[in-house]
Amino acid sequence: MKKYIILLFIGFFCALNLYGQGKIQTDTFTFVSEGKRLSGILDMPIGQEPSSIVIIVQGYGKSNIVAGKGFDGLRTHFVQSGLACCVWDKPGCGKSEGDFDINQTVQSSAKEVIAAIEELKHRNIPASTKIGLWGISRAGWICPLVIQEYPSIAFWISVSGTDDKENFPYLLESNLRIEGRGESQIKTLVEEWYRGNEVFRSGGSVEEYLKATQNLQKDSFCISNFGYGGKINPEEYMKNQSKFINEHHTFDEKTGLMIYVPNFQETLNKIQCPVLAIFGEKDTRVDWRKTIVLYKETIGKNQNPKLTIKTFPDGDHGITKSKTGGIIEKKDNLQMCDGYYEIMITWLKENGFGK
Repeated sequence: MKKYIILLFIGFFCALNLYGQGKIQTDTFTFVSEGKRLSGILDMPIGQEPSSIVIIVQGYGKSNIVAGKGFDGLRTHFVQSGLACCVWDKPGCGKSEGDFDINQTVQSSAKEVIAAIEELKHRNIPASTKIGLWGISRAGWICPLVIQEYPSIAFWISVSGTDDKENFPYLLESNLRIEGRGESQIKTLVEEWYRGNEVFRSGGSVEEYLKATQNLQKDSFCISNFGYGGKINPEEYMKNQSKFINEHHTFDEKTGLMIYVPNFQETLNKIQCPVLAIFGEKDTRVDWRKTIVLYKETIGKNQNPKLTIKTFPDGDHGITKSKTGGIIEKKDNLQMCDGYYEIMITWLKENGFGK
């Protein structure tokens, strides 16, 4: 029994040290959004009140936060700098209720963040009057929606943020080029994606879709990574198509690309808090150059906010060191770009949000 207690104490001590020499207290954090109880964690600095709270807004895909798999390094740096940190598992992930939806709308995700903010305020968590957002990738759409609802948001750190339109053509073109496809072949494949997208969203049949994407269906890279080349179930196709059409999405008239946040530029124009925008110059998922231009033309021209932009030459979409930025690049280990954490912590301190 004594041996068990000693081992338990050692395990607890090591867990604390994982988050910075015993300076972080991690508690469960649950709240309800759209009728579902979501389960997350709240990190607090030990021995001091936090200077502010940062909410981590996740990007695309499933999460496993409560189980201890996600954003460890980021959370550690935030809390060691005197901030509290809050993040949760998406619906249907970890211990969160509901079903995971890979196509969950950014509006629904924004409602989750707003519900979390209201819970933090309801519990009177220290520093809940000074809440900021950190978000990656699709969070570039989510965070502005939250700020629109809560103009009192203290700051926003945008990592690999999005511009105003669907980014898949950029992802496809960038990675096909890395995989050695010629420019004429890339042009053909990207044009087929546009045609296939138009067929699907306008109610076209499976046969029409397959005819529009003949080369995509044969390309080995597209088959391995984007699901082309497989047998399409007509009933499943029609079901997904009907659901998509009934959701009444907005599309850009010129390109036909989906717009996730209508009047997005206007939404960005209203942001009045300091913004730090971080990008990897080898990002092949989001067209970071377009996003920088968009931010400069909106947030950068506002009177009050201070827009700071930082790019990492060797950074991919996740700001990890990369040779190509390709989505299938093999890496022996993931290393964050040099100075990635430091630029955020320094910026927070300069703007009065860290200690």
